[in-house]
Amino acid sequence: DAYALLERAAGARATARTACNEHSSRSHSVFVLRVAGTHAESGEAACGSLTLVDLAGSERVKESGVCGARLKEAQQINKSLSA
Repeated sequence: DAYALLERAAGARATARTACNEHSSRSHSVFVLRVAGTHAESGEAACGSLTLVDLAGSERVKESGVCGARLKEAQQINKSLSA
């Protein structure tokens, strides 16, 4: 069940409160749903995929009010998004 997988993944996501966002995403997430089927009458096969991507939040360090480990984390997130 796709919804159950999305819920499980959401539980594993890293989030943290910052001055900019109460539930700031601190990790990237990629979900790929692949579907395949065959038409019952014609026998024609078809397949497709849907890719959902949630990138960790990019926030201005000064405005987010983070320090210490969260500051280093924010810097790494910003660096990963600019690669």
